Amino acid sequence: MPRELHLSIELSGTGHHPAGADPTAPLTAAPWADLVRLAEQGALDFVTVGDTPTPPPDGSGDSGGRLDAVAVLARVAPVTSRIGLVPTVTTTNTEPFHTSTALANLDFVSEGRAGWQVDVSTTEAHTEAHTVGRLPRASAAELWAEAADVAEFAARLWDSWEDNAETRGAATGRRTAGDRLHPMDFDGPYVSVRGPSTVPRPPQGRPPLAVTLDVHDSDGQWELAAGHADVVLLDVDQPATVRLARAALLHRTAEAGRDPDALRVLVRVAVDLGGGAGPGPHSLPAVDTVRFTGTAADLAGLLADWHAAAGADGFHLLPASAPADLPAVVHELVPPLREHGIFRTDYTGRTLRDHLGLPRPVGRFARRGGHGPMTHTATAACGAGTARTSQPTWYS
Repeated sequence: MPRELHLSIELSGTGHHPAGADPTAPLTAAPWADLVRLAEQGALDFVTVGDTPTPPPDGSGDSGGRLDAVAVLARVAPVTSRIGLVPTVTTTNTEPFHTSTALANLDFVSEGRAGWQVDVSTTEAHTEAHTVGRLPRASAAELWAEAADVAEFAARLWDSWEDNAETRGAATGRRTAGDRLHPMDFDGPYVSVRGPSTVPRPPQGRPPLAVTLDVHDSDGQWELAAGHADVVLLDVDQPATVRLARAALLHRTAEAGRDPDALRVLVRVAVDLGGGAGPGPHSLPAVDTVRFTGTAADLAGLLADWHAAAGADGFHLLPASAPADLPAVVHELVPPLREHGIFRTDYTGRTLRDHLGLPRPVGRFARRGGHGPMTHTATAACGAGTARTSQPTWYS
């Protein structure tokens, strides 16, 4: 039997708004919901929605602002039922504790379909730091080291509640966790935490973590991918490079003490399926990866060939125009992939981990001793010496 191909799509490649370059398009969740529902009709594994704190520049074709990716997908979750929902959240200028709890909440409202695309705000993007009142970081290496620290912190925070820890007392009606709630005592170079999460363990245990990686990226990005990613979105230009990069990733993953079989490598492909009729004369996203302009049927043949020759687990599509290209993906690309016998005819599971064939991780604190009433204080110290502390929270 041929290996199953995983297929996903980025929905914010045309200015962080699904209506593309239309400056009159309203900033509402409705266009996002329409696109995600359409992607779900094609049984795609997941959609990604980009985000950044940088205000859209003048003349960008944007509508003058953007909606928060996590909030958008939380709104989309109730009107969808199977497809994975993966927002981009940078680790550079965000509060790690709030990031982890927001993603846990998204996993709850979507009933186990949330993911997290980790990104950083580069040293050139000083506007982002000043937008949120922080100092720019010193180097890219520091940014990626911080991202790895935040990823480790988030995993431990999600694990700080055992599965089924939350119960409601019949007599009092109060929610209790008893000895199933665990302090973390995590001290990393950038994040220091005392105490558990304010949100119970997510339905997936840990929402899958995705990292975009170019074969020429720094060691810091490779270390983040090998040490923490469940999905790597790979930028490459030929099948031979895919096979070499995937082998290197799996080797580094094993060296990091993780199961390399629990890593999915998807090649990013910039596509224009409208014959160059995207939102501009250079409509393909400006990324250093495979670029395709043509029909969806021809793209299906290319993906099938690459899947067989390169050993990639699947593909992450970057459309020139999501509203224009997504219908072609669902109605003209997916059917021939099914005819090749390499793409599902329908979802066979409910969660994003199910779609990716990834196991649900066992919590690292599961049934490890009893703890009574406790407080927690989470402090995140990030790079430039800025520390942020949450308020103590009591659990009974």
